[in-house]
Amino acid sequence: MTENAIRVIHPYWESGSLVFDDPEVGLRKEPFVAGADSVLGVLAGRIPGCEERFTLLFSDRPFPGAQTSIRRLRPEYDGTWYACDDLNGAEGWLCPALFKYFAEAPEHLYLQIKASRA
Repeated sequence: MTENAIRVIHPYWESGSLVFDDPEVGLRKEPFVAGADSVLGVLAGRIPGCEERFTLLFSDRPFPGAQTSIRRLRPEYDGTWYACDDLNGAEGWLCPALFKYFAEAPEHLYLQIKASRA
């Protein structure tokens, strides 16, 4: 059985924090913190209709439609720091929830952001 190469979550702003739910992996109101919220907020802000919530597709492999990628920098506190070169190297920390999707922190994560339909 092969895993999906592209994963999908639907981040949204709640009480000033960017969070997402993914019942399939046991996450509810999981926050993006330590710069990851800012990086995703800026990237989403470039796309009409993504001000309050958006769909985020991500993969450890390039895929058609990916708009940008982030690259692994270093591990810290059971999470991993990534940099977005499209945002002048802005850094964000992805918490251990990353390991619900990947066995280890990928060297690159490829991202596509689009407006949510729900």
